[in-house]
Amino acid sequence: MWWLSDAACTGADPELFFPIGSSPPAADQAVRAKAICGSCPVRSACLEWSLATYQDAGVWGGLDEEERREIRRLRRRAVADGRALEPAV
Repeated sequence: MWWLSDAACTGADPELFFPIGSSPPAADQAVRAKAICGSCPVRSACLEWSLATYQDAGVWGGLDEEERREIRRLRRRAVADGRALEPAV
């Protein structure tokens, strides 16, 4: 994780990036975490790392678990169809 020292989340409370459940407070927490990711200079590297290591919890690279699951699904489909893969961000 060479990129971690340059991440916008460095110094932020790690709990912010791991909302629990889908309640309004958890959804607000995810929005705040994603906002930090939105200005991050290493967002793409963070997201690709999370996809490569199958992180199944939290906000990584500005995406939550469901969004990353969808990217993995689309990538698997692209490989199966013989299409070129594109970066997630």
